[in-house]
Amino acid sequence: MTQENKDGVSLNCGIRFLPLQIFIVSFITLSYETALIRIFSLTLWYHFAFMIISIAMLGIGASGALLYLFPALLDIKKTDICYVLLCFSIFSSYLLSNQIPFDPARVAWEGVQILYIMGYCVILSVPFFLSGLIIATVLKSAQKRVGFFYGMDLLGAGMGAFSVLALLFLLPPEKALVFLSIASLVAAPLFSSRTVFLTVLTVVVMVLILLFCPSWLKPRISPYKPLALALKYPGARHIKSFYSPFSRVDLFKSPAARYAPGLSLQYLDALPEQTGITIDGDSMTAITVDREREKLTFISYLPSSLAFELSEKSDILLVEPGGGLDVITARYYGYRNIYRADSDPTSIMALNRIGSDIYRENSWKGLARSWLQGKDIYLDLINISLLSGGPGGVFGFAEDYRYTIEAFVEYLGHLKPEGLLSVNLYILPPPRTEFRILNTLYEAMKTTGVRNMEEHIAAIRSWGVLSIIVKKSPLTESDIKFIKRFCKERGFDLLYYRGIKEEETNIFVRMSDNTYFNAFRRLMGADEREEFISSYIFDITARDDNSPFFHYYLKMKNLKDIYRTMGRKWQFFIEEGYLLPLFLLILLLLSLLIVLLPLLKSGGSPFRKGKTLPFFVYFSALGMGYMFVEVALIQKLIYPLEHPALSFSTVVSAVVISSAAGSILSQRRQHLRKPYLLLSLCALILFYGLVFEKLASMVVVLPWVLKVVVVFLGILPAGFLLGIPFPRGLSVIGESGESLVPWAWAINGSFSVLSPVLGIIIALSLGYSSLFYLAGLVYFLAYLAQDRL
Repeated sequence: MTQENKDGVSLNCGIRFLPLQIFIVSFITLSYETALIRIFSLTLWYHFAFMIISIAMLGIGASGALLYLFPALLDIKKTDICYVLLCFSIFSSYLLSNQIPFDPARVAWEGVQILYIMGYCVILSVPFFLSGLIIATVLKSAQKRVGFFYGMDLLGAGMGAFSVLALLFLLPPEKALVFLSIASLVAAPLFSSRTVFLTVLTVVVMVLILLFCPSWLKPRISPYKPLALALKYPGARHIKSFYSPFSRVDLFKSPAARYAPGLSLQYLDALPEQTGITIDGDSMTAITVDREREKLTFISYLPSSLAFELSEKSDILLVEPGGGLDVITARYYGYRNIYRADSDPTSIMALNRIGSDIYRENSWKGLARSWLQGKDIYLDLINISLLSGGPGGVFGFAEDYRYTIEAFVEYLGHLKPEGLLSVNLYILPPPRTEFRILNTLYEAMKTTGVRNMEEHIAAIRSWGVLSIIVKKSPLTESDIKFIKRFCKERGFDLLYYRGIKEEETNIFVRMSDNTYFNAFRRLMGADEREEFISSYIFDITARDDNSPFFHYYLKMKNLKDIYRTMGRKWQFFIEEGYLLPLFLLILLLLSLLIVLLPLLKSGGSPFRKGKTLPFFVYFSALGMGYMFVEVALIQKLIYPLEHPALSFSTVVSAVVISSAAGSILSQRRQHLRKPYLLLSLCALILFYGLVFEKLASMVVVLPWVLKVVVVFLGILPAGFLLGIPFPRGLSVIGESGESLVPWAWAINGSFSVLSPVLGIIIALSLGYSSLFYLAGLVYFLAYLAQDRL
């Protein structure tokens, strides 16, 4: 008879400190996942980071399927060897994936890129596969304390997701992976003395690779990102990179780094010296190095300078000033109080470290709307620049809380009675962003109680930039005369003001048709705007905080027309993020394979009659429901926490740590394992869907540390209940005498694979609140299935 320790594991297994091993395995696995998200944001684009979450769950699901098919593959005595392999795979999987020349921009003409996506999925999932093998083996072998070990798994994951942020302040993400791998290997002999030689050998191999092939570690940035393109110019050189958990900022010299958006063709002098700056290899602007006033005259020839000249010269807020051209412009025109708000803290850190005075004072590291909320401050001008692309790229699946209806309501509410709001953006045909901005401004003014919106708006354009100004009070005749004079002196074209005539437009920089004038006139006319919005080929409806996909313009019913409009090329659809549905299809096929593979095992069905369907429903519902809640919370908290990376780490830590508490306590308290708790969880999730957005907006005004504490406490009740159903289900099926734990682990992981990407696609149409309701529904299905396990 095998003797067992207090953890319900055989004393002869040879593994010491098993709970600690489970904790560290989950800790390094979530740290690896978080670092990969940061790397993907740099090498590809931000929205591809959701691939990592799905890849993680794919590897975990595959481990359960394989363990069910081959139960002798790994027992509790071999987890020490598997631990060493896990540590090495964190290092090696990144190196191998970094050699795959995957580039989403080339999918439209290179079919092999689809194979590269699959290569990413397989290689990057290996560490998650090994982690899943270890944890599933322990859960299978420790049925008496499955809640405790599952809790240690969750606790390690929660600590890893947040702790890695501190590491990413000290090291770039690729070096952070090396540190994680080596530091984890140091702990291997603690669990078993027989791994000492293997551990030393593994460390030696890693060190040799780093010494002789250091270039393998350098992230492969897409050659179509602005940074890569700018550095291809003759004489270009990279200056320095700055890292944080939020972004990588690069400074460089290049002929491409000439930043004067929409500069009038009447300006013939040279621009002052400038240094290029990019965020995650994208969103390129420039730092103007030469500040002598006589060399800054080009500023008055920019279309964005209209609002600076028209408004009073007292209080100004610059939204996303980037490299600081707007700050220099405000100083050039003599504004007394200049406030800055930039959503990328790394940019502010980089400019401060090189001695720039752009962010020396009155600077906010976060969203401008967050800084304004709750403040008794009123401004002569709020200048918003969209002249550096979207957040981490122009892809449609990237959420953006800076340009929602609620954001513009906040901006308008902080203008003085004669104050101006200015929005400047590139002209990128066919028109989409311009019309959505105008429509959002219209809806925001309507929300604030403004009537006769056409009396408050004017717009002009140069050859490449469009500027829209909104005045808190109606534009006067003198205002309109000033705008006309400004355009005539610089060769800019009028687009819109109240009472404009078509013959006043399209004069200096002629376009083949007068699309912008006609569209602006119809969008500002109460009789025609709704018909224009519904009939326009792209989706230009205003976005709100529940569905903040500002850069998503596709109308599914118009796909054929859009394809023809874009020159019968698929590149536009790739840029809109439509690789994600393709990725979802690949994940669906792989997930089905993982779920159904165990049916190949000989010996017939392992279930008693009537048990198969409840088994699948219960564990698949838990996987989907958990991830739907997590994705919804991450996205809802990006605005109050002001950055996706911080939202991801905070939410994942809060959810899984509180779930760990629920799992561990449910092992000790039988009343926490009652079936009705699933109904309580359903009700609580639905409640979150109804009120969470309002509660999250109240957190915005709090200090950063207090925000994190309040968010953690707010998530705690749901997280606690989320941690109970899975170990309870494992205990129930474990009592049947059948070794179904690995298969349950596989089903749970496989359906978790689909949820992150599927959740984003659902949110595009229904908003993020819908994910709470869907989660409540699938947990209700789990409630119906639990009594028949």
